[in-house]
Amino acid sequence: MTTLHSRSRRRRVVAAAGAVSAGLLVLSACDKPTPIATVTVGTSSVNSEAACYNDGKALNTASLANCLKDTGIESIKVDPDDTVRFGVDPKIADSGWTILMNGQPLTDSSKKTYRTIPGSVFFNAQYGASGNSTLVSIKEGDKSVLGLWSFKLKKDA
Repeated sequence: MTTLHSRSRRRRVVAAAGAVSAGLLVLSACDKPTPIATVTVGTSSVNSEAACYNDGKALNTASLANCLKDTGIESIKVDPDDTVRFGVDPKIADSGWTILMNGQPLTDSSKKTYRTIPGSVFFNAQYGASGNSTLVSIKEGDKSVLGLWSFKLKKDA
C-alpha cells in the first residue's frame, strides 16, 4: 500500500512540475504591454494599447503605414457639445505627445498627461473633418514617432 501511495504522490509532483513549466512557457511568449491612452466623453471612456510601439524606440515609416491600416480601432460616441478628454500614460507624456486628426496635427506637442478639446472640433470641416466619424490618433514623440494609438470618434447628435 505504501508503494501505491508513493506512486500516486510522485505522479502529482510530476504533473505539478509540468503545469508550472507550461505556465512559464506561455508567459515567456507574451508581449510586454504597451502604455495606455484613453479617450473620455462624459461618463464613457475607451482605452487602448498602442497600434504601433517599439518599447520607446523610433518607428520606421513602413511600420507606421501598417499601423494606420489597423482595423481594431476603439470607438466612442461624441456629441459636438461635449468635451473630449485625452489621457496618456506618464511614459507617453515624458516623450511628448500630439493629437492627430485624420493624420494631421491638431495640437502642439505636450508633456502633460491630460488634454481637453471641444467635441465640435472633430466634426468641423475647417479642421479637416468630413462625415459623421473622425480618426483621432495620439502620436508619442517630438522629433520621431515612438508610438501611435488610434480611436474613432463617432458623431452622436
